[in-house]
Formats: sequence, C-alpha cells, structure tokens
Amino acid sequence: VQLQASGGGLVQAGGSLRLSCAASGTIFSINAMAWHRQALGKERELVARITNEDKTNYEDSVKGRFTISRDRAKNTVYLQMNSLKPDDTAVYYCELDGSRYTDWGTIEVFRSWGQGTKVTVSS
Repeated sequence: VQLQASGGGLVQAGGSLRLSCAASGTIFSINAMAWHRQALGKERELVARITNEDKTNYEDSVKGRFTISRDRAKNTVYLQMNSLKPDDTAVYYCELDGSRYTDWGTIEVFRSWGQGTKVTVSS
C-alpha cells in the first residue's frame, strides 16, 4: 500500500491550503487515516485523525482551523487548513492504519506513511 500526498506549498499567514493523500494498493479495510507534521528541529506530532466511523480528533492548536475528511470511494484523506499561521510551517505526513491480504491469503494489520508534503506559512 502506497500513500501519495500533495497540496503543500507557500502561503501567507491567514491563507488556506488543502492537502490530499491517496492510498493505492490492495486494502482489505481502513481503520483510520491521519495527518502528522514535523517542523524543523521538532518531533513529529499528530495533527488530525479520522476513524472508519468518521470520528475525528485534532491537535489543540489547529482546532477550529483545520478539518480532516475522507473520500471512502477514493481511499483519500484530506486536510483543509484555514487561517494558517507561521507556526503551522512543517512537513505534513499522512498515515493509514488498516488491514490487507497477505500473499498467503491471510489478513494482516499494517500502517503506511506518505512521503510528506511541505507547508510554509510566511508572516
């Protein structure tokens, strides 16, 4: 299973961006998808997560500004980011937690990460 993230770029403070992350490959089920970010010199942190039941949770600093959503048919997760701040500058990574068929016909749990898309917010 591969994840392809896109949508990052340079934006002024107060602006908006929409990140997308599409999963490809053989997937039996998706339990949750999420966005994480890692700023320069800092640890990676969870930004937003959406479960298979469409339950969402957000990191405190992005509540009210970011919205995570899913397109089940496309196995794609989105992150709508509004009112962006310079502190949001980071590389954003998508994550998928799910299960898939193995070559032996069994089902295994897996976690995949996207390659990261850079978001830069200028002041």
